[in-house]
Amino acid sequence: MGRIKSILRYLLLSFGVALLIVACNTPQPNAQQESQTNQTQKVEVSNENQININTAILSELDKLESELNIPALSDKIQANRPYGSTEDLVTKNVITSEQFEKIKNQVTVREIALTGVAKDVDYLTKLGLMKGHMMVAEELLDLNKPKQADPHLGHPVEEIYADIEEQLNDRQVTQFSNVLTGVQELVKSNPKSPQVKTNFNRAMEAIENAIAALPESERKSPTFVLKAINGILDVAAYEYKAAIHDGKIVEIIEYQDSRGFVEYSKDVLYKNIAPELSKIDPKANEQLKTDLEELFKAWPSPIAPKQAVLSPETVTAKVKSIGKVSRSIT
Repeated sequence: MGRIKSILRYLLLSFGVALLIVACNTPQPNAQQESQTNQTQKVEVSNENQININTAILSELDKLESELNIPALSDKIQANRPYGSTEDLVTKNVITSEQFEKIKNQVTVREIALTGVAKDVDYLTKLGLMKGHMMVAEELLDLNKPKQADPHLGHPVEEIYADIEEQLNDRQVTQFSNVLTGVQELVKSNPKSPQVKTNFNRAMEAIENAIAALPESERKSPTFVLKAINGILDVAAYEYKAAIHDGKIVEIIEYQDSRGFVEYSKDVLYKNIAPELSKIDPKANEQLKTDLEELFKAWPSPIAPKQAVLSPETVTAKVKSIGKVSRSIT
């Protein structure tokens, strides 16, 4: 499938927060209207993880591809936009009626605007996915594998950048897509150039500067950062599942993507909050540390082994365990 598959799962995020904000700024309805509004809100909150098939980036659509086990479904959904309703997936022959029944509760054409903390978690999650791509690309470059590094250098722009571009402006962050594409172009044309390392470091610094636009209180908050970690790990679990067939790693790019995502979550995001987390909840901190180390065993090297070290089911279970521990921290 020569392209990344990140699965930004919908980024966690709280319709509840957005709906409460809307409710606070809306005139009080009469009793009948209030009852109808409450019913609507309950429906919306229960579907907070739906994927908008008109606007979702490829990494979000990959969840559907993984669940239906249809190669290149993400690309096909994107190519057949726009959709007037979710049923158009069937009428446009993207999937069959039987397949639609399996995922109909996971998709929407309704646009949801994130606000407040939810928007900030979404922003950190997507930048974290960028960093994961870049980290695995760097490992491959260090191993003198520029052709394998190439797609991972391209994915931050191809699949994620457009989704944060407006937020970069809102946060007064200098746009840096040209910095990212410059690294990939140089690796394609002259991978042995000493300028590759310089350009790569500039790209990593640009992403770090974008992350630094978040309030320091959030960047240092275990509860905040753990929300982003869990979003990134969700993506990694689906990527890993897409990489494996009959116990063998057959989709190398997806294997490498998922490695980068877990590596960034474990070695950067988690380590940054571990000292504070150990004060808040030492038991949970130790559990998270252990779980992340155990999870990362699925990726023994950026060069994919022939046989999977851990099954997709085991990886998914470990990601869910990390999520459960994260949610227990207050």
